[in-house]
Amino acid sequence: MTRNVLIAGAGPGVSGSLARLYAAEGGRVGLLGADADVLAALRADVEGAGAEALTTVADLTDDGATRSAVTRMAEQLGHVDVVHFNPSAYREKDPLSLTPDELLDDVRLGVGALLSVVQAARPFMGPGGRVTATGSMAADSPWHGAASLGVQKAGLQNLVRSLDRTLADDGIRAVSVTVRGTLAKEGPFAPDNVAVALRAAIDQDETDWQAEVPYTG
Repeated sequence: MTRNVLIAGAGPGVSGSLARLYAAEGGRVGLLGADADVLAALRADVEGAGAEALTTVADLTDDGATRSAVTRMAEQLGHVDVVHFNPSAYREKDPLSLTPDELLDDVRLGVGALLSVVQAARPFMGPGGRVTATGSMAADSPWHGAASLGVQKAGLQNLVRSLDRTLADDGIRAVSVTVRGTLAKEGPFAPDNVAVALRAAIDQDETDWQAEVPYTG
């Protein structure tokens, strides 16, 4: 089954691997990201895999701009089968140096932008649609040195659960994949392997659906 996929927060790591994975299945891939050069490289990868790629530079912390970008891309795709949410902000500050404004800025990207993306994509999604998100063990095992990341990932996991329950009656499900390890260039936590786990999460049996799936490598 080929799918139209919209990836928000597209970059060279896990989201790039996921884009290539869906492209290899023949799906059309829409890429929203902050860096034009990175998006151009990903587009070349997707097209090299034989799939069509659409790219848009977008500041995901800007609600209006994000909604407009998602709507334009979804209109080009025609319909959206999978929305993948990937962004997070890494700020190396502990709770005694992190300011409330910095925390809110980071949460706006790592959690709040999910609302902008999904709400804009929803009119283009039907039964069988899926929302996925890149989660992290920081949600329940945070490192104090980057305190905002743990808050983001905990909030993301919680929000995905709420989205899943809200969308389930319409046949759309949401899931976050909690990466319980440190991303690395090689090994079980290499981006390509994490992408396989994210891709597999959408094929869960709906009768036993889990809105949070751990990936332990």
